[in-house]
Amino acid sequence: MSSETMKAIRIHEFGGPEVLRYEDAPKPELKSGEVLVRVHAIGINPPDWYLRDGFKALAPEWRPQGNFPIILGTDVSGVVEAVAEDVQGFSVGDEVYSMVRFFSVGESKAYAEYVSVPASDLALKPAGIDHLQAAAAPMALLTAWQFLVELGHEQPNPLQAELHRPVPLDGKTVLINGAAGGVGHLAVQLAKWKGAHVIAVASGKHEAFLRDLGADEFIDYTKTPPEDVAHDVDLVLDTLGGPTTGRFLRTLKRGGALFPVFIGFSDAEEALRLGITVSMTQVRSNGSQLAEIGRLLDAGTVRVAIDSTFPLSDAQKAHERAASGHIQGKIVLRVGASF
Repeated sequence: MSSETMKAIRIHEFGGPEVLRYEDAPKPELKSGEVLVRVHAIGINPPDWYLRDGFKALAPEWRPQGNFPIILGTDVSGVVEAVAEDVQGFSVGDEVYSMVRFFSVGESKAYAEYVSVPASDLALKPAGIDHLQAAAAPMALLTAWQFLVELGHEQPNPLQAELHRPVPLDGKTVLINGAAGGVGHLAVQLAKWKGAHVIAVASGKHEAFLRDLGADEFIDYTKTPPEDVAHDVDLVLDTLGGPTTGRFLRTLKRGGALFPVFIGFSDAEEALRLGITVSMTQVRSNGSQLAEIGRLLDAGTVRVAIDSTFPLSDAQKAHERAASGHIQGKIVLRVGASF
């Protein structure tokens, strides 16, 4: 273990935002195949608070055991501090971004001033965006990309027996539920980029935001249940998922597809009767996909919205903001005096 220290957010027990501690932690040591990154910004994602509270939404037998203290987080943007001898393609001083070691519970360790990153998880930061935007992108954008564009790996799918396969989007009608959130607002843009007609579902205050991102139609779920007004849809991406996702079966045409991002779908027999494919996947780290996506970010084809930012020391407040809901885009932690 390194004798050098850094500031990090760690938990010593599972619980609410109050268990997040800003404290000294060992600075990571560089290992073979890794790059050490001095972090400028950190993106907040749902798995962060799932891990913080001990995955209490899962059945007890599925819950990972805590190996405390744990540093939360996966998404970072920063500058290369050091490079292992066997790593090529990155140099000290490069600006980079990454979703670090996901899915590996408790091993990403991104809520910190420094993080060691497998080179395969890393990509050069798009020059056209700042560190806050870059840190906001990886998990949400990779999730949207791997659901809608390209899975990008052959790893076993813990959510279903077969691998998830995206479907062609050009000329299709795609409904995105939770369209204003982290995954949702990026999925809207990717679907439009791929030639889809996009129906965005969110609360009314997000309508102008989503139409500006390219949504062709908008449904305010607080006034009208989307399943009552949307029909003959080719694909539903339900970024909220859960036990209510089956209601979207009635919006889909025969031969359509429902992609829930979170577990809870329980209407398999009804989907089979209607001829609808239901498929899920779990996002995985992929540096080469981040490099490809980075070109869209650099060109402004895809934009990352920032809901709010907090200093790393205020991670508790950032998690409280996340818990309050109605997020427009992403929440980001700032590190040091970078901003």
